[in-house]
Amino acid sequence: MTITTCVFDAYGTLFDVNAATQAAAREPAHAQLADVWPAIARDWRAKQLEYSWLRAVADQHCDFWQVTQDGLDWALEASGITNEATRKRLLDLYWELQAYPEAPQVLTDLRAAGMKTAILSNGSPEMLNAAVQSAQIDPLLDATLSVQDVGIFKPSARVYDMVGNSFGCAKEDVLFVSSNGWDAAGAAGYGFQTAWVNRAGAPVDRLYAAPHHIVSDLTAIPGLV
Repeated sequence: MTITTCVFDAYGTLFDVNAATQAAAREPAHAQLADVWPAIARDWRAKQLEYSWLRAVADQHCDFWQVTQDGLDWALEASGITNEATRKRLLDLYWELQAYPEAPQVLTDLRAAGMKTAILSNGSPEMLNAAVQSAQIDPLLDATLSVQDVGIFKPSARVYDMVGNSFGCAKEDVLFVSSNGWDAAGAAGYGFQTAWVNRAGAPVDRLYAAPHHIVSDLTAIPGLV
């Protein structure tokens, strides 16, 4: 097996999805977030993912930005936040997410080793372009692939098919990296080599497949290829 292509999930893997809520909580205009921002960040992400799965199962696809807004609305209501300006600020910040500190160097090292690098994400093209530009990693990527092109969210095989269709590589030539255990498992079941970035030290999901590698952050990824 020779890995030629290293593909990353975006949100939570390359980009810190908690950063928007944490940043807003530091701003005086949104001080009501100070005590509840961790719960909002957790619930926002959980509902964002849950709604994507339910829409995939129900064949009710929509733009990931709609799913992101719906998840935030649930999270804000659960924490008793009704300020429309705070909602708007959180959504604005989601378009300015930063990469995890180690991400640029990891991508640089992979490309120096001759790897193709790409993002494969539920995010809409507009969302992903904004995040890539904000994090200044565009020169380090060969492609940014969005599920919007196939009209269904992960872990559908149609999403993972996009990698082979884009790069002309075999499944076994791909290392797929995700911070979502279910995504790493789905990609492993599809036939990719996979690495789960388990930043929280969570248990392995009980699914039909399991990640091939488990790492605590991205720094170990170049060593796996």
